[in-house]
Amino acid sequence: MYAWSAWCFGGASSPSTTVAVSVGGAAVLAAGVAYFLLVDGVMGFFGALALVGALLLTVAAADRAATREAVAGCVVVKVREEEQSSVGEGGATRVLYHHTLRCPGGYPSTLTEDHRAAPDGGEVRVAYDPRRRVAPALEGSTSPWPQAVLAVILLAAATAGARRFSRWGRRAP
Repeated sequence: MYAWSAWCFGGASSPSTTVAVSVGGAAVLAAGVAYFLLVDGVMGFFGALALVGALLLTVAAADRAATREAVAGCVVVKVREEEQSSVGEGGATRVLYHHTLRCPGGYPSTLTEDHRAAPDGGEVRVAYDPRRRVAPALEGSTSPWPQAVLAVILLAAATAGARRFSRWGRRAP
């Protein structure tokens, strides 16, 4: 999944977004269904969820690791705060900061971060992909490690569950 995502985000001859999302989504769905069918009991369900989550985190890690080869000094025109609440009892809230930018050449025009990058009228350095395959980010702020580590943990849990509860390898009584 990482190789597919990395190629889609940064390959010179990468497919269109529609093809990339369709093929990647089908691969994730097929992996989850196969896991569910090959592993017994409730572990089949939770292991499939862990596997799908790990594959999606792998895509997120590839996105964070993708090359943003151009850098622009942009002026923050306006910052809009958006509060997001998670669903459920005692759900946490987080604030996203949507920065409206004025950059040379007109792109990027927006930047979303979990913190205020600069006050209105301030300047930020934004790394971006001129082909617009990945979202712009503050220069030097993207790291794939948090997503990659969590993906490895979920893959290890799914693998351990498959090894312990696999329908294959069991002998009939």
